[in-house]
Amino acid sequence: MRPILIEIGPIPIYSYGFMMAIAFLVADYLLGKEFKRLKMNVNYANEMVVLSVVSGIVGAKILFLIENFSDFLQNPLEMAFSAGGLTWYGGFILAFLVLFLYTKRKKLPIFKVMDAVAPALALGYGIGRIGCHLAGDGDYGIPTNLPWGTIYANGTLKPSYALKNYFERFPELAEKYNYYEKASKIIGEDKFGYITEFDKFIKLHPTPIYEFLIMLVIFLFLWYYRKRVKFFGELFGLYLVLSSIERFFIEFIRLNPPLLLGLTEAQVISILLFIVGLLMYFKLKPKGKSEI
Repeated sequence: MRPILIEIGPIPIYSYGFMMAIAFLVADYLLGKEFKRLKMNVNYANEMVVLSVVSGIVGAKILFLIENFSDFLQNPLEMAFSAGGLTWYGGFILAFLVLFLYTKRKKLPIFKVMDAVAPALALGYGIGRIGCHLAGDGDYGIPTNLPWGTIYANGTLKPSYALKNYFERFPELAEKYNYYEKASKIIGEDKFGYITEFDKFIKLHPTPIYEFLIMLVIFLFLWYYRKRVKFFGELFGLYLVLSSIERFFIEFIRLNPPLLLGLTEAQVISILLFIVGLLMYFKLKPKGKSEI
């Protein structure tokens, strides 16, 4: 892991922030390209990317603070203004609402805009996950013996801490990986905390890499299919369906605790977005001749 890419004097360049910047630049390029193809004002695309950056970060931080409300009450300023601690779906929901209001105010065709956004959103999310992988910020998965399992000892959130609740829920796995003994043996330290024997030697599923690869495939499909859509709203509906399926299944090997009926918060939201995507397809699909 490499949470800090380089340091310019006293100023660190964090890998997560760097990859997020690349993600937004790529999204800006793709969205501008789509606006131009669809004969919409490219300036609107640039403004939408700026709005999505701000609202996305704010929304992601708000949902993270809600999820960790007891910790937030104990240390509100540090948690509110820390560089980490972002939850994707919070950013997605708030950014969607802000951009929806923006398109209404500018009197843009909402479903046409949503289709233009879909490919950029898919690829931007995937690139952002590379940042999560490099940062080792807790988005990794459960222990694995697979050859591509990854050691996250140098990450910003140490596995011995991040997996504590997971092993409390699955004591048989804690025994299998000798968690309590290994997690209590400190063998090193970096600027992000103590490194335990568990951190140093237990491999975890690199779920951010899985997500990057899957979202890359989804992006390529959406980019190919965008010129073949039969009605506006179809592409964004497909994005919701495909991305929600991806997130639903990846959650089974991630660390997030169950929220409802054994499902994590992300899985519950994924189901809702999957339904929204299907409704968009069937409600917007023209009964007769295609509108495009």
